[in-house]
Amino acid sequence: MKETITEFLQSRFSDCLLPQRDINTNLLFFSIRKEKLPTVVRALKDELGFHFLNDLTSVDWLGKREPRFEVLYLLRSPKHGHFRVQLRVPVGEGESVPSLSGIFPAANWPEREVFDLMGIPFSDHPRMERLIMPDNFVGHPLRKDYPLEGPGQDYLIEDLLTIHVKEDIAE
Repeated sequence: MKETITEFLQSRFSDCLLPQRDINTNLLFFSIRKEKLPTVVRALKDELGFHFLNDLTSVDWLGKREPRFEVLYLLRSPKHGHFRVQLRVPVGEGESVPSLSGIFPAANWPEREVFDLMGIPFSDHPRMERLIMPDNFVGHPLRKDYPLEGPGQDYLIEDLLTIHVKEDIAE
């Protein structure tokens, strides 16, 4: 299956592939240009049976490589014995990645989670807003340059107290 996928991507999407880094892994992976991600994923889903988005996450490579971020997609093919392939999409600070929620509806919340915790937006996402942190939270807590003690979130506590006091009075 590795050879089939490699040949498929190299013959049909050679302009989408980025040079591979030497990584010690038994998982087949490809680095993809972010602009071409939906096209490649659609072809893998429709033509090779990768119908399951197993995982969607991100990595902050602060100070170790450029561009700073990488969004990782793990696709699984039930048709081929649950064979897995990982797609890696390099993303610079302030850049966005095309949303896959139109191809895999299950990408909706993981994309929002990556946006919320890492600050990587997804273009054409139906509801790109925070998922975990409060709307008025400052920063993205999974970035490597986020202060361990937090930036001083006293304003959050004040807002929460105000909200709950107003709710108690309204009842």
